[in-house]
Amino acid sequence: MSVSPQNLFMSAPLTPAGQPRFRPLRLIDLPAIMAIETRVYAQPWTEGNFIDSLASGYAGFGLWLEGEAGKEPFLAAYFLAMKGVGEMHLLNISVRPENQGQGLARLMLDALVQLCRSEGCEQLWLEVRTGNTRAREVYRRYGLSEVGLRRAYYPVHQGQREDAVLMSLPIDLMNQDQGQNPGQEKAKQ
Repeated sequence: MSVSPQNLFMSAPLTPAGQPRFRPLRLIDLPAIMAIETRVYAQPWTEGNFIDSLASGYAGFGLWLEGEAGKEPFLAAYFLAMKGVGEMHLLNISVRPENQGQGLARLMLDALVQLCRSEGCEQLWLEVRTGNTRAREVYRRYGLSEVGLRRAYYPVHQGQREDAVLMSLPIDLMNQDQGQNPGQEKAKQ
């Protein structure tokens, strides 16, 4: 029996802002997505990028936290990923600035690994800006390895470009334990 990302998040620990809730992204979520995207990235995706990704059937999931007393739950993090033949490519992962440092990126990566397993994907790929040392460290701690460099991959400003580090994580399809990513043992060594 495979574990869905939904089940993973329903059993997630409480965070300071409340219990996480996880569900697929929908077009109605675009204002909340864009509010995060434009604050997290100097060169954010456009609303059209998100619309096209969701319309193409890419996996998009968001993490909602309970609002303070009497307030609605709010989107705290999201990811979009594209399935290929036997692999998953993480296209975008973002955590609301106010919620960074609370372990939400790890929860999102746990969910992404569970999604990879449920889809039979044996490899996870992503690109990250060379200058994004915080994200690179999160990915390394999670168990991803830096396996290549894509020159002039990301736009910066005024026609300039920044390289991307290509990172990868092998997915153990036999390991169905919730919350244990395949790179965890490697990272401890």
